[in-house]
Amino acid sequence: MARTILESKTKSVIIGFDQPFCVIGERINPTGRKQLAAQLEAGDFSTVEIDALAQVAAGANVLDINAGVVYNSNPNPNETEPPLMGKIIELVQGLVDVPLCIDSSVPEALKRGLELAEGRPLLNSVTGEEERLEAILPLVKKYNVPVVAISNDDTGISEDPDVRFAVAKKIVERAADYGIPAYDIVVDPLVMPIGAMGTAGLQVFALVRRLREELGVNTTCGASNISFGLPNRHGINNAFLPMAMGAGMTSAIMNPITLPLTEKKIREKITELEKLGVIVPDDIDYETFCRAVVIGSTRATPGSEMTAIRAANFLTNNDAHGAKWIKYNKPISISGEVDQGRRSTGRRRSK
Repeated sequence: MARTILESKTKSVIIGFDQPFCVIGERINPTGRKQLAAQLEAGDFSTVEIDALAQVAAGANVLDINAGVVYNSNPNPNETEPPLMGKIIELVQGLVDVPLCIDSSVPEALKRGLELAEGRPLLNSVTGEEERLEAILPLVKKYNVPVVAISNDDTGISEDPDVRFAVAKKIVERAADYGIPAYDIVVDPLVMPIGAMGTAGLQVFALVRRLREELGVNTTCGASNISFGLPNRHGINNAFLPMAMGAGMTSAIMNPITLPLTEKKIREKITELEKLGVIVPDDIDYETFCRAVVIGSTRATPGSEMTAIRAANFLTNNDAHGAKWIKYNKPISISGEVDQGRRSTGRRRSK
């Protein structure tokens, strides 16, 4: 039975068929986040700090670290990404004690991350492309780390699951030539958007089962890909993740948190209620208000996907006696909520 072992300085995480689902927090990634990219180019790591702490607090077992910023001052990632990767890894390791997933398309950035990472990180990633295989597998062997294997090759990404399986098999076999065992290969079978391909869900479930049964490897995916371009993405993600787990998927790269509500959104809700004749006390703090009307929180909180995963862990007997589920859902007294809210947010407004 495949067990992929990841380590931080003092903690271990096991990805495996008989283990709780492994959540790899994806938020330390400037792709599509212009503000974060600008901050990183300016040497401002405040958002990285917030994201690292919030994801671990929400239940992430591993943190993905991606330093793929295209600098305005220097558009060459081969020069800028390795030192930035090093800075982020050192910062994050000083804040949280969880294994890391070093994520880059730049081999030198991966190497820099491996040089600085404590414990046994996950390398993200190798593909079936010949150039990538030759560049990444020697690093995997040298540093004795597991690697994410993405099921595309020199022909691109195939919509045919048989082709994607063949690419995964090729990577596993090539890794074996380097002495890298199958249990250190975590295959990403590539989840397609259900909005563009109606069979995407069924396809990936069948592919995950086949990867488990025929290759004996652990699997992962970009969980939110399934719901790309659709309304109520959380609803689709919440259904997809337990179903993928039931098919044998053992980890996912995903956002484990619900972002805090902005002051603008809260004020809009207060105005809406007051127009309906609801009296909202002037001295109520934002956090207490948000909880009272069930619209979210002023703080980052575990996302609904995390609730779905915890439930699925319980249902698949990867949460003994439901202890973690019960602890996670333990009721909090109203007085405790009010006290917590007042400490964190203060008074609402003045007229």
